[in-house]
Amino acid sequence: MSKPTVAQLLDAAVAAVPGGEIRPGQQAMATAIAESMESGTHLMVQAGTGTGKSLAYLAPALLSPRPVVISTATLALQSQLIATDLPRLSEAVEPVLGRKPRYAVFKGRHHYLCAAKIGADATDEEDTLFSDTEESGWVGQRSRLGKDIGRLTDWANDTDTGDRDDLDPGVSDAAWRQMSTSARDCVGAANCRWGGECFAEAARNRAREADIIITNHALLSIDIMHNRTVLPEHDLLIVDEAHELADRTTSAARAELSANSVDRLGRRASGVCGKEIAAQLTEIADQLGVVITECPNTRLEELPTALTEVLTLLDGACGTAIGEIGNVKPDSPEYMSRTQLKSWLTEARETAQRCLAGGRQDVRWCEGDGRGRSLIVAPLSVAGLLGEELFAERTVIATSATLTLGGSFDTAATSLGLKKENEVTEADKPSGTNTGPMWRSMDVGSPFEYRKQGILYVAAHLPRPTASGLSDAAADELIRLVTALDGRALGLFSSKRAATTAAEVLREKTDLPILLQGDETLPLLVKKFKADARACLLGVMSLWQGVDVPGDACQLVIVDRLPFPRPDEPLSAARSAAADEAGGSGFASVSVPHAAIRLAQGVGRLIRTGGDRGVAAVLDPRLHTARSYGPYLRKSLPPLWYTTDSDKVQGALRRLAATPADLR
Repeated sequence: MSKPTVAQLLDAAVAAVPGGEIRPGQQAMATAIAESMESGTHLMVQAGTGTGKSLAYLAPALLSPRPVVISTATLALQSQLIATDLPRLSEAVEPVLGRKPRYAVFKGRHHYLCAAKIGADATDEEDTLFSDTEESGWVGQRSRLGKDIGRLTDWANDTDTGDRDDLDPGVSDAAWRQMSTSARDCVGAANCRWGGECFAEAARNRAREADIIITNHALLSIDIMHNRTVLPEHDLLIVDEAHELADRTTSAARAELSANSVDRLGRRASGVCGKEIAAQLTEIADQLGVVITECPNTRLEELPTALTEVLTLLDGACGTAIGEIGNVKPDSPEYMSRTQLKSWLTEARETAQRCLAGGRQDVRWCEGDGRGRSLIVAPLSVAGLLGEELFAERTVIATSATLTLGGSFDTAATSLGLKKENEVTEADKPSGTNTGPMWRSMDVGSPFEYRKQGILYVAAHLPRPTASGLSDAAADELIRLVTALDGRALGLFSSKRAATTAAEVLREKTDLPILLQGDETLPLLVKKFKADARACLLGVMSLWQGVDVPGDACQLVIVDRLPFPRPDEPLSAARSAAADEAGGSGFASVSVPHAAIRLAQGVGRLIRTGGDRGVAAVLDPRLHTARSYGPYLRKSLPPLWYTTDSDKVQGALRRLAATPADLR
């Protein structure tokens, strides 16, 4: 059988979808990916909602002679690929490809039951019952925890995967932590008595045999930080939802210390390193709790003297404890417990040293409340790391519906460590000297007719927002818009306070069902929102990017204010300061792009299918009036029909409300 073409594979994949046909941009995207695979040139491709980008990259991926890794930012997309797209694709292309492609999910070890803990029935009751539980409620916590652990122990005998996602109903996070392990704590299958029964190793073995491996940005980031030793070997990496990768890598590279975590180290060290070291760690934990309670929730450019002293003590105590543990032989009955304790001590010591070192590449701050406060350290930028490691010795396809900001790929490319001078031009030549990965970009557009399907309305007559709440004028505008449509509104707010105020106002002034994030679990709220034709769903950031409600249930998306980062948010503030020091503008290079991508995600909740209709309303006049950044933000949004006329918009909403459901 001759080698199939990408067009043949895409045709077969699309034909397997009921009523399926190749969508605008889908063929162009698939062809461009195949060309990048052939040339080794990295590709950034923006594919708007409705393009069908998953099939557009899965089809050419099947032409790779070696395994392909696909990384996603959200569980929703990962589930879609595994539960829907790949099973359908695998069946459809078998006649064309001459074989049935194999696929597997590659998750972190903490997603799986730990056979060693199941086999040893290992539960540290002291840590479990008291480390994260209020003293007054520990009896009830213990009872629930015991039942959950019993369920997990029984389930271990029935499950083939040990994957938490396969457990229904689920168990508490506390119970799962007791019966799973992290990559850092794992001693390795070769050194573990239960290595032959390890669920995580079995999953990894399945992934190594697969043609397509689905993972997530968190695990991809860990692989990047550990010299590409985590994921199976591959020549092609497809990063979906690529606009999230830099933030996920930053999260993976951050570390933290708290009084609770150091106190747990002391308790765990007691039986291994002796009571003197344990008491020292416990005392350090108390001192750390006092010191970080007094620190503000802002960037610590210089560490307070007291914090420097306690971190120095922690560094020394951990070093002493590590020395006491020494080298443990794999055949020792204490090998697992001592190796894990050594790992925990090493992590705490490295974090203390990193905080003490400071430097221009890391940002330090404290966050949390009361005894739950933590000292955090995170990289100022991961662009250098990504530029060196992400693109090395493989071809990378980075795709998303929101890769262009202000009409350009520059911001997204820079965040991933790609340099403008290495972009391949129309003439297929780099525009400058090759000093890094060669890449090109393309925007395949969207199949939606945005100007006919929706309106972007900016309430330019409202006063500029001055506080985190909702102004009276904005609340009045909110009521007018929602009542004109008689519900069916998704409210995206910049703060919990503003969302709560909006819910109170709408409940007082209308008879509409108002669903507020936090009142119930988010999946249940979304389910109710979809089911009730007059419901309004109000919430904060997780609704801006994680809710997909096509059809009549969501025909009005309301954004209360432009989502600039808080001025006191440590990472954003540090990045802005660095840009200012370099002679640029921190506001223009950090705050505006941040707002652009979040606003695009929020407004993007409106049009999800070719039949959707509605209005995206922004109650912040700066989107219209700010000459320096308003046009940039508007150009980053889907090209809806634009107006600032409130009367026209209310009229359009009333007409939409009066349209019979089957004609909307």
